[in-house]
Amino acid sequence: MLTADQTAVIKQTVPVLQEHGATLTDHMYRRMFAENPEVQAYFNPAHQHSGGQQRALANAILAYAQHVDNPAALGDAVELIAQKHVSLTIEPEHYPIVGKHLLASIREVLGDAATDDVIDAWSAAYGELADIFIRREDRIYHDQEQSWGWSGFKDFVVSRREPASDNIVSLYLEPADGQPLATHQPGQYIAINVALPDGREIMRNYSLSNAPGTPYFRISVKREPAPDADAPDGVFSNYLHDELQPGDHVALTPPCGEFTLDLPADETKPVVFIAGGVGVTPLMSMLHATLERASARQPVVFIQGALNGAVQAFGDSLSALARQYDNLVTHVRYSDPTSADAGQSNHDSEGLIDANLIADAVGDREATYHFCGPAPMLRHVHGLLKNRGVADADMHYEFFGPAGTVA
Repeated sequence: MLTADQTAVIKQTVPVLQEHGATLTDHMYRRMFAENPEVQAYFNPAHQHSGGQQRALANAILAYAQHVDNPAALGDAVELIAQKHVSLTIEPEHYPIVGKHLLASIREVLGDAATDDVIDAWSAAYGELADIFIRREDRIYHDQEQSWGWSGFKDFVVSRREPASDNIVSLYLEPADGQPLATHQPGQYIAINVALPDGREIMRNYSLSNAPGTPYFRISVKREPAPDADAPDGVFSNYLHDELQPGDHVALTPPCGEFTLDLPADETKPVVFIAGGVGVTPLMSMLHATLERASARQPVVFIQGALNGAVQAFGDSLSALARQYDNLVTHVRYSDPTSADAGQSNHDSEGLIDANLIADAVGDREATYHFCGPAPMLRHVHGLLKNRGVADADMHYEFFGPAGTVA
């Protein structure tokens, strides 16, 4: 338990963290990877290159410092991180490694400002925070054993692969031992682990795009090119696209994640999904579940934003569902259509998702919204919904990669 003096010291460091947090975490990761290279497999190099991982950790440390006297206020953030940790098989023995490099970085980055009192306070604070995560993650591991029959990584076989678009491939994955799968919650993700030909072990998280209750998991992965000349290509996405074939073995963790379907109790309240790019993957799983569970009188709206027809995923599946369910309304909008899209029925409109589109699809009714896509799209849609007066409780969204903010 932190003392009153330690709590006061932590709060006094808030302005420093606001100014230097990203510098501190960048230093910490570089230090940790140099001295403990065995932990690098848990981190995506593209997120490190973009600075997203560093910013996410800096924001988490800042939030903890701001709420150090009321950690219960961080419940949602703790759950998001704990779920991600469990999906990557983080264990209690990993926490001292991070703690060692975090405290050393505080001293090395802040210099004279990192007094003994500051180091002592943050040592105690990190221990308390680590204990919160370890206890929650232990509970999740236990629940996975009960629900799925395993925790950690289990051997799966690629049973099928198929293109979902020009830049997205779907893999169908079945347990190598032939045991049946429990039903995942729509919106959850798994972690996949493979050993690359050069000997590197790599782990990545991917949303499940299949309907819950199928005898397989399906992940639908976009090929990620290097965003600039100095950045790496998406290591796993390119390996999946170029190498993984039916019959190959991979290791998967049970589904994790807190971005799950939240249907309103009022069966007349519309359920709206807004997908951007590859963010359509968890929403397709949610859509299938909604159509199976919802009353036939509950309106369901699915808005899909894509660059063009070449990279729009699941277009045929979406059209088939719209024909099958009278309560489903779909709208596909291309922001950068090609000449091949001209005159085609593969999309309904062009441009960015905007207020008029949402108003035309939903009207003036209150609705529950689930949305997923690139960070700029999430911020844009969140702003549109706030301007519509949508309550925070009716907005559910997920960032791919390190957690971000919509503000």
